[in-house]
Amino acid sequence: DHVCSLPKVPFRGAPCSDAAGSQVPYATIMKQVNSSLSGVLWDEVQKAPFYEYKDSAGQFHQVWFDDPHSISLKAAYVKSRGLRGIGMWNGNSLDYSREAVAEQQTQAMWQALTP
Repeated sequence: DHVCSLPKVPFRGAPCSDAAGSQVPYATIMKQVNSSLSGVLWDEVQKAPFYEYKDSAGQFHQVWFDDPHSISLKAAYVKSRGLRGIGMWNGNSLDYSREAVAEQQTQAMWQALTP
């Protein structure tokens, strides 16, 4: 049913926060999604992709991320409302290696920011 519960780990006053999970670099996501249990799934409410996998210990995980499509939707929303900009969580998580696929993916992410 694609429901993943986060444990309640208090952090800076929030009852459920990023303290219950961890950030995954985009390069890892792009490699891991192809071998995941689910492949890329799309949440229409959040307008964001995610996927699910089990680790070597059999623990179930759900990874939410942005891709060029979700970023472009957010950038278009900002532009259509006349807002002053958009923020990204961490552009350093993109794959800046010299691999051809990585260069393509990184370029697509940056291009998606300018609708």
